[in-house]
Amino acid sequence: MKSLQDAIYNWLTIKIVSDARPEDTAANDTTQLFEQILAEEHQVESKELKRDALMYYVTIVKEGETKEYRFPRDLIEVMLDQIRQEPDKYVNYPEEE
Repeated sequence: MKSLQDAIYNWLTIKIVSDARPEDTAANDTTQLFEQILAEEHQVESKELKRDALMYYVTIVKEGETKEYRFPRDLIEVMLDQIRQEPDKYVNYPEEE
């Protein structure tokens, strides 16, 4: 993924889903994938997430420097909203043991 901002956006969008649906194995696996991309491809050392009524704020540390990204909540929560509106389309299929 070329853009750090795109990687953060994708990570945040799926993290919101996996936080709301901890049993969702696909969301958890995808969150881990984007965390790996942030670490390996973009050298993100750490990240912090905050939100208010309108925005999500992601603060990252990369090469010792801190940078903040802001995303509108309605943009980030669109996937979660869609899942909540039509839960039967987003059934969790647990991993076979």
